[in-house]
Amino acid sequence: METREIAVIERLQQAQNAQNLEALLACFAPNFQGNHPLHPERELEGIEGARKNWSGIFHAIPNFHSELLRSAVEGDTAWAEWYWFGTHRDGSQFGMRGVTILGIQADQIEWARLYMEPVSASSE
Repeated sequence: METREIAVIERLQQAQNAQNLEALLACFAPNFQGNHPLHPERELEGIEGARKNWSGIFHAIPNFHSELLRSAVEGDTAWAEWYWFGTHRDGSQFGMRGVTILGIQADQIEWARLYMEPVSASSE
């Protein structure tokens, strides 16, 4: 059974894989708040914060790919397990795995907690 929250996550993934910045930003509420509890300096605020973050990622990793491994929903909160990978412009490999917890209202992500960490070369 697909929920509205899962549909938002899938829309986000499709926009990531197409590197469609405007479609990706449409997944976020105007007052979006994103934080990385393990890396507080990476906090994102609002659409412009998301724009700066994702445009930088798409520029640095031209073949960025997002794989949704698992997801779960409880009320208006969704959990998603991801594998993000690609190749940096300098040829080095990029890989991150982890979980995001997303607060979703009115088909948009209002807040997110990201627990994404780099994948070590030996486990890719």
